[in-house]
This record gives sequence, C-alpha cells and structure tokens, in this order.
Amino acid sequence: MKAMPSFTDVREFILLGLTSRQELRVLLFGVFLVVYMITLLGNIGMIILISISPQLQTPMYFFLSHPSFVDVWFSSSVTPQMLENLLSETKTISYVGCLVQCYFFITFVHVEVYILAVMAFDRHMAICNTLLYGSKMSRTVCVWLISVPYVYGFSVNLICTLWTYGLYFCGNFENNHFYYADRPLIKIACGGVHIKEYTMIVIAGINFTYSPSVVLISYILIVIAMICMHSADGRKKAFSTCGSHLTAVTMFYGTLIFMYLRRPTEESVEQGKMVAVFYTTVIPMLNPMIYSLRNKDVKEAVNKAIIKANLGQ
Repeated sequence: MKAMPSFTDVREFILLGLTSRQELRVLLFGVFLVVYMITLLGNIGMIILISISPQLQTPMYFFLSHPSFVDVWFSSSVTPQMLENLLSETKTISYVGCLVQCYFFITFVHVEVYILAVMAFDRHMAICNTLLYGSKMSRTVCVWLISVPYVYGFSVNLICTLWTYGLYFCGNFENNHFYYADRPLIKIACGGVHIKEYTMIVIAGINFTYSPSVVLISYILIVIAMICMHSADGRKKAFSTCGSHLTAVTMFYGTLIFMYLRRPTEESVEQGKMVAVFYTTVIPMLNPMIYSLRNKDVKEAVNKAIIKANLGQ
C-alpha cells in the first residue's frame, strides 16, 4: 500500500483563486489593488492621527488604534498573494508560504475578535462609570487589557498551526481558495482531518462564546445606563460613541460566523470565498471610515492636522 504524503512532504499547493477567466482577473486585480491601497492609507493614517493628536489621547482612541494596526497586517497577510495570483499563470504557494500565511492570518483574526470585546468593555466603563473612568482605565490598565488579545491570538494559533501537520494528502494539492485557508485544505485532505476539525470547532466555540458575551453584557449595561439618563444630549452622545463599534462588531462577527461554523463542503467553500473577499479586503478598508465619519473628535483632529501641515509649508 502506498503511503499517503504528509503535510511536510508537500512542497507547494496550487491556489485556484477567485476565477479562471482572464478578463475578470485583470479587472479584479485593479479593483483589489485600489481597495488595498485605501486600506493601508486609511488605517495607517488613523494610527498616525491618534498618536499625534492631543485630543485623542484617551483610552477609547488608544484601543481604536489597535484594530487599525491589526487590519493592516490582517489584510497584508492575504491581499498581496491574491494580487500576485490574479496576474500569474502559476498560482502556487510554497509550503513555507502556507505555514506563514496560515499562522499570521488566523492569529490576527483571533486578535481582532478580542480587541472588539475590549473596546466594548471600555465603552461600558466610560458610560456606566463616568466619574471613575479616568482612574480605573489608567494607561497601565489599558496596556494590560490590549495585551491579552495579542498574547491569546499568537499563542492559541500556534496550536492551530501545529495541528495542520497532522493532515495527509493523496496527490490532490489544489486549494480552492485565493489564500491558504483551513477549510478548503481540509476538503482536499484524505487523512488526519478529525483532530484538525475538532480543534477548529473547540477554538471557534470559545471565541464565539466568550468575546460576543463580553460585548453583549457590556451593551446590555450600557442600554440600562442610557435609559436611566435624564439628559437627551447624554443619551445621544453615548449612542454616537457606541454606534460605530456596533457596526464593526456586526460585520466582523457576522462574516466569521458564516465562514467557520459550517462543515467544509464544496458549496460552503465556494460561498466562503465570496465572504472571505468581504472580510479580508472590504472590512479592513471600511473600518477607518466607520470609526471616523460620525466621530466629531476625529474630524476635529483631521482639520487641525491639515491646518498645521499647511502652516508648516
């Protein structure tokens, strides 16, 4: 009986990408290149703006800079590979490339899931404990809170990546996706699948139980606090600071739940590719707009930065 090649025996995978039609590939390359550039400029711009603006030196904006940081790396772990494959005839990704992309992509997914929970907790503290907010959410506390998602993401995903070595293949190395992804890889594997699937389900269950629970409880307490407010302006201000975060949470959690809480059938993989385009390229592009378009402080900081730049010329 011929032995099945393990993951370490595989030298490269073939990425089938989004489409095989040449005219669409050129069009998609142009579209996603523009989206990627907007993503980089928007998120890096947000990080710089928060770091140089005195009025944005608060816990809320400290936490807000981290989704932008994560989105830059999250998008950069996938989009350059996708752009290269759209114009290349040899759509391959090496073993090392699979390993690196797998580790960093899923790591930043885990990190952002819990950053959104930390941001919800911060909004709860700001609205429900206004008088003690400054003392309880000190710089040290903020650093400790934001470090938890990073430590969790990088450490837990090491386990996820290591379990990938347990997969075996029988000669089919075509990955029906535009980046290295667990689900289409499981679809073409012919051995070692169960432990990998079990690990994915357990970790996804933890992520989609704990993080949304923190968000849900925080917003229940926020709604109760808003109902008890006597000032209409106070309620309006509280709602405006939470609206953008709720929008980001809904988009990010919604797409992840659709992606990962399903068995990897052929139909789910095809649907997953379309959803993956949304959360790997569109959401990172939209996040800076969501957090800034209706934010008075950010708009004022942008205007001051522009005026200062003009005066310095």
